[in-house]
Amino acid sequence: QVQLVESGGGLVQAGGPLGLSCAASGSILSINFMGWYRQAPGKQREFVAHITSGGSTNYADSVKGRFTISRDNAKNTVYLQMNSLKPEDTAVYYCNAVRIVPRGNYWGQGTQVTVSS
Repeated sequence: QVQLVESGGGLVQAGGPLGLSCAASGSILSINFMGWYRQAPGKQREFVAHITSGGSTNYADSVKGRFTISRDNAKNTVYLQMNSLKPEDTAVYYCNAVRIVPRGNYWGQGTQVTVSS
């Protein structure tokens, strides 16, 4: 099992920055992807960004150029730096970890991000 604990959510004005952290513990060996998803009220959960164990990153088009994902392998922590936030970024943000062998898909409890206009 892998446990994920997010921190850093909150209320921010449009145009401002906010950073999220996700600390992983447990059976973290061979985690291939760590990333972030978000779910706004009345909408499905959507992909935001992920980073591989090798450091390759991928972003949703809606956040490219504004969000940056990074990871500190020594601390088993992944970060999401969000800049130029928009009201439409308001959502619960979930940390996600995926292991291919053996297969595992893990979620954090979520952290609320609210962007006021």
